[in-house]
Amino acid sequence: MSKIFEGLKSGNAEFADVILPSLEAQEIPKPAQEERTVTPPSPVVPVPGQVVNFQPRTLPLRLSVTVPLLPFDKPSRISEQYRILRTKLVQLPHQPRVVAISSPGPADGKTVTAVNLAGALALKSDANVLLLDADFRRSTIHAKLGLPLAPGLSDVLLGKCALESALIRTEQLEHLYILTAGETRINPVELLDSSRWEAVCAQLRQLFRYIIVDCPPVAAVADYDLIQAACDGVILVARPDHTKRELCLGALKCVPQSRLIGVVLNGVEDWFLKKDSHYDSYYYDDRTVD
Repeated sequence: MSKIFEGLKSGNAEFADVILPSLEAQEIPKPAQEERTVTPPSPVVPVPGQVVNFQPRTLPLRLSVTVPLLPFDKPSRISEQYRILRTKLVQLPHQPRVVAISSPGPADGKTVTAVNLAGALALKSDANVLLLDADFRRSTIHAKLGLPLAPGLSDVLLGKCALESALIRTEQLEHLYILTAGETRINPVELLDSSRWEAVCAQLRQLFRYIIVDCPPVAAVADYDLIQAACDGVILVARPDHTKRELCLGALKCVPQSRLIGVVLNGVEDWFLKKDSHYDSYYYDDRTVD
């Protein structure tokens, strides 16, 4: 409408130059011009999942033999389970985008689950995925993937570096980004209980379609509560013959039911009563069948 108004305004000026000189004796007052406020254009907000004007480091993953990123290009029973987990997550009605991966206690396999869930999500060509290590006290993602510890999340929260400088784009999976925990000598609670943490979370939501957060165990430290408050949902990881029953039940009570996405069992052995013994060979056998 502003262009039309300017056109009409310029047209009226030309018309006045021709008519008004012959009417000067009548001293017809000129009509007062209406004041119009021009609304500035809204800033362009990037579509979630698109890294706009960002040039983070691109580094190769040097996978640890203890906890590797699964070779999703080869059919296997384990990789298929992570694909199933990805499908269930994507199809949830409330569409969680920032997901906390936690566990009742240590060594339950939450980091393995976080790494491979992020890897499975990154296979989708229409979504950029961030794997975020928020377990400051026992950060291991950088070691398992062969990446430098710093700069990382703690450096961003302390104002030592920009977010762009801390992000890592993986060479093997172009849609997978990683933000390590970084080095810090102060209590992690002081980093997370701040407006800077909220600002970083808001910025990450604009850049990535999915954010998988490796968290400390539930109720172990105060860090967990501050992290899960910024997430859309929580996935608990338990390990048979390792996770203590009382800790698992306590963790289920600590997580709000509105945020609990589900429980993942890590390291489950084949059940000896499984009826179809040919199921795995049918889907995952490397042999070629005519």
